[in-house]
Amino acid sequence: MIYQFRIIMLGDSTVGKSSLLKRYTEDLFLESINQTVGVDFYVHFLEVEPGVRVKLQFWDTAGQERFRSVTRSYYRNSVGGLLVFDMTNQASFDNIKEWHAEVCERVQPNKVLFVLVGQKSDREDQGERVVSLEEAQKLAGQLGVPYVEASAKTGHNVKDTFELLTRRVYQGLLSGEVELQDGWDGVKCAAPQVLQLQRADLAKPKKDPPKKCCP
Repeated sequence: MIYQFRIIMLGDSTVGKSSLLKRYTEDLFLESINQTVGVDFYVHFLEVEPGVRVKLQFWDTAGQERFRSVTRSYYRNSVGGLLVFDMTNQASFDNIKEWHAEVCERVQPNKVLFVLVGQKSDREDQGERVVSLEEAQKLAGQLGVPYVEASAKTGHNVKDTFELLTRRVYQGLLSGEVELQDGWDGVKCAAPQVLQLQRADLAKPKKDPPKKCCP
């Protein structure tokens, strides 16, 4: 069975959104990478459980203000979002709330599930970190999202970050938190009737294991 999830990369320019995607989809890191102009597109496949594959469509948005009118048009058809900031750049962290609010406002009545990502964790050893772990965790708690620290340069936690978001969307789909909608491309399902069966199975009360007789 195959699902398709559309994931949008969010955050200021130069925080490393494209580098994260490059590392995850191609296992590459480029010291110098061209800034995204408008929106770039990536695809990756992930098996979330035996027999269930997800085609991930990633929309890598430009962080510069002059491209915001272009990137906003991609918000509505996304089901997941990575909110990315640079751990060595306080302003990029301070702007996360604005990115989050802007997406939430534009996706109504649909829902986007998020993960907050502190990028460039490799720079901590060089004493360049300015956003503390406690500060980031507090913001994640306020937004109601998981928080992960990652490094596109070393590959640290990159795979885990994308898989966390994918599994979060998948579980949201099974629980009914995320719904399939006509005309909405955030989630597509090759066999919607199978999804209904999966949900029905989850809704069944769990049977207690038979009690063992006393010896």
